Amino acid sequence: MISVRDWNLPGGPQGSQRLHVRAWAHAEAEPDHLVVLVHGYGEHIGRYEHVARWLCEHGAVCYGADHRGHGLSSGERVLVEDFAGIVEDVHRVVTQARSAYRSLPLVLVGHSMGGLVAARYAQTHPGEVAGLVLSGPVLGEWAVVDRLLEADEIPDEPVDPATLSRDPGVGAAYAADELVWHGPFKRPTVRALRVELDRAAAAGRVGVPLLWLHGSDDRLVPLEGTLRGVLALAGPDTAARVFPGARHEVFNETNREEVLAEVSRFAARVVAGARGER
Repeated sequence: MISVRDWNLPGGPQGSQRLHVRAWAHAEAEPDHLVVLVHGYGEHIGRYEHVARWLCEHGAVCYGADHRGHGLSSGERVLVEDFAGIVEDVHRVVTQARSAYRSLPLVLVGHSMGGLVAARYAQTHPGEVAGLVLSGPVLGEWAVVDRLLEADEIPDEPVDPATLSRDPGVGAAYAADELVWHGPFKRPTVRALRVELDRAAAAGRVGVPLLWLHGSDDRLVPLEGTLRGVLALAGPDTAARVFPGARHEVFNETNREEVLAEVSRFAARVVAGARGER
């Protein structure tokens, strides 16, 4: 049985806003690692319920928050003026988790825009992270950013639900989800993405084990653009899995259990490394 708890933390500038946090824990087993989930643009942590439950069944205790301007957190919808603030919100969640689980190795799992945030967290808080999982991360070259910045007016082009997964139910649930943002990008957010991509490239490699997951048919964050960013980030202990035919949300794909099993195997290796085992 997995227990679930929701609460609010101070978030945003000087902690002036509400940051909605959720935690999942196995009610009958002690965890051997901590996972913090970092969701993508326009969505919310509730879309990772099945991910958290799977990971808790395989040795994790999981935490995650809705980014400012997302989901149940406060702030203007999808407005991010500096992603450094989102990174520090993740640190608030990590600090909260550490109040209950001080000694567990932390595996940070970030998807899409959350992959960029997770990578920046590993770069700026290197002592906190034992392993890093990036799913379809916005890293390297993402043509969408430059195309939108060059436009006189940002077009109202919501995400096509069909690009998320080969499972049509995923797209239908996304389209019906009232906590998902279905409007256009906001220019300050796009500018902040450009700045953060450059910061990630300049900060260089992370010194922790890295697992990169991507769908070969990801049309939202194409594989080729991300590859350059991952190569700039990757240290000597890096693994990559490209899933043939999979679209952007590999955790919601038709082979989602295969993807999640990959994360669990990686986490087990991180735990063994933290214990000094081979």
